[in-house]
Amino acid sequence: MPRVAAARPRLEPVARLADVGKRLVLGRAMRSDRLGETLLPKRVALPVFASDALSSNAYATQEILLVLGLGGAALLTYTPWIALAVVAVFFTVVASYRQNVHAYPSGGGDYEVATENLGPSAGLVVASALLVDYVLTVAVSISSAVANISSAVESLGEHAVLLAVLLILLITFMNLRGVRESGTAFAIPTYGFMVGIFTMVIYAFFRLAGGEEIKAASADWTITPEASFSGFALFFLLLRAFSSGTTALTGIEAISNGVPAFRKPKSKNAATTLLLLGTISMAMFASITWLAVHSEVKVTEFDEDLVGLPEGAAQKTVIAQIAEAVFSDFSVGAFYVSFTTALILVLAANTAFNGFPVLGSILARDGYLPRQLHTRGDRLAFSNGIIMLSAVAMLLVYAFDAQVTRLIQLYIVGVFVSFTLSQTGMVRHWTRLLRDEQDPPARRHMQRSRVINSVGLVMTGTVLVIVLVTKFTRGAWIAILAMGLLFLLMRSIRRHYDNVRNELAVGDVAPTTLPARVHTIVLVSKIHQPTMRALAYARATRPSKLEAVTVAVEPEEARALQAEWDLRGIPVPLKVLDSPFREITRPVVDYVRGLRRDSPRDLVTVFVPEYVVGKWWEQLLHNQSALRLKTRLRFTTGVVVTSVPYQLASGRAAGDLADAADEASLLGLVRHGEELDDLSGPSGR
Repeated sequence: MPRVAAARPRLEPVARLADVGKRLVLGRAMRSDRLGETLLPKRVALPVFASDALSSNAYATQEILLVLGLGGAALLTYTPWIALAVVAVFFTVVASYRQNVHAYPSGGGDYEVATENLGPSAGLVVASALLVDYVLTVAVSISSAVANISSAVESLGEHAVLLAVLLILLITFMNLRGVRESGTAFAIPTYGFMVGIFTMVIYAFFRLAGGEEIKAASADWTITPEASFSGFALFFLLLRAFSSGTTALTGIEAISNGVPAFRKPKSKNAATTLLLLGTISMAMFASITWLAVHSEVKVTEFDEDLVGLPEGAAQKTVIAQIAEAVFSDFSVGAFYVSFTTALILVLAANTAFNGFPVLGSILARDGYLPRQLHTRGDRLAFSNGIIMLSAVAMLLVYAFDAQVTRLIQLYIVGVFVSFTLSQTGMVRHWTRLLRDEQDPPARRHMQRSRVINSVGLVMTGTVLVIVLVTKFTRGAWIAILAMGLLFLLMRSIRRHYDNVRNELAVGDVAPTTLPARVHTIVLVSKIHQPTMRALAYARATRPSKLEAVTVAVEPEEARALQAEWDLRGIPVPLKVLDSPFREITRPVVDYVRGLRRDSPRDLVTVFVPEYVVGKWWEQLLHNQSALRLKTRLRFTTGVVVTSVPYQLASGRAAGDLADAADEASLLGLVRHGEELDDLSGPSGR
């Protein structure tokens, strides 16, 4: 066909260009048997899975100071004791999760532990908490990164939401390229942040040892207290400050959920990475808190409560104030700390981008989420889960105006729900194994593990109660509501999949009863090529009875069609259905259902001729009646609807475009750094 042949040279470059664009953004598609190449060594796994927990140091101390500041500067003396309690909880949770990764290396993490030991409902509660927590991890980390960037470049503060959305999109594209590739790209900034913080601490130590003074710019400012706290009110405020400080624990669970991404031996490498995470993160948290107390940093939730803050100026983050105080004689150092802090906070979202898709895939496998989340994309990443996480996080950032203080109130609830249920499940796990284990060394190991998880259960359960009591009215109720709705949604999805499976089940003996007859109908609007093709196809199936059916919307047109039908001698009877209300769908559906009522054992097959067009606006102009008919008929038992496509010129051109894209992909024409050959070139390839 000359028209089609002429279209190919124009369309093939377009197809190749589209494929090139996709490959430049995401990289070349990877075969399934290359999944092992995406597994992570410990040096890459640490920044991939631990960036969330490490980055929490950028705002954990600040959240403690913000709460204590409600009672005035005098209450800041409680900061070291609260920080010490946070460190104790942190190391207890790390020790507990090291038992998890050895006992459950499949990657289900808290969800698998709770499901196996406490039942499916408990597992769904954990899954709901983790999914909400992953979304909040992205929103809080990115918003905090924007706040640190704004501390260095104040003019960007006016565009916080836009900047946050752009950063989320950047991380989304990086993760769509694959876990290993994104992990390698993010490793340098993560290690750069560690170097920056520990260099700042060492530099501060030498300055203090030399007799120099380190004071923050806000040291001489005063805080206007919101109220006077004493007795139970003071105790409650200290508990609230502690619950805010436990944001430092977020991200610990990510390693237990990501064990399958580690190189072998997976459990050992994951446990080692978890220990490194705990040691490094708590050393950083303790150091930052010590410097904040020593430099007398002051920060408040509202600018007007900080007396001394220049009019029109915005408060800087705690870590930015510390860096400026320590590097008061070396501004490059202060800028480096602020810059790497912003980077690590952006990368902290990457932990969620690794955890959320994996957990979503496991839940989809178990039938609790749409099955599309279970499949991997071109780069062997769970692309659908990555895109879903990105979309919800951007919506949350927009809704809360990228304000860390507002988002942080929602954050910690889900973390400690999953912590507590996971530790409960692990205690039951070891108890169950101890009933059957007779080997003394193995029993001692299990008993030691049970003690560790029991201590973890007590501590995380206590923190969960504190978090719920102190944060419920300040926004935690939103996270709890989201978890409840997600729990109900996943139960509904599972119920739907179970019902579908039960309805589709064949049973012990497959049904062999054939329909008594096959009554075939070809829908006719005009006598043209699509109609003739549908008639030929229907006749080739050799049904028991075959007839053409048209609807007499306009009686004159129906009579003209009947006359032309008879004149052409088409060997299929034409039945004309009356339509006094000028409808097309209802007369056909009523006629088909009448056939079913008259002969319930018959199978009715309806052939629908359709145009195939290549442009979206052409689709709006054609096939609307056919679409409505097919939709209605598909809900009728004992009816089979068959579409008979007829490609118009634009449809054939679109098909050529798709063929060209497939051919380019199959021939491997798209390669990084290589020039594409022309498919229609003189070589004849």
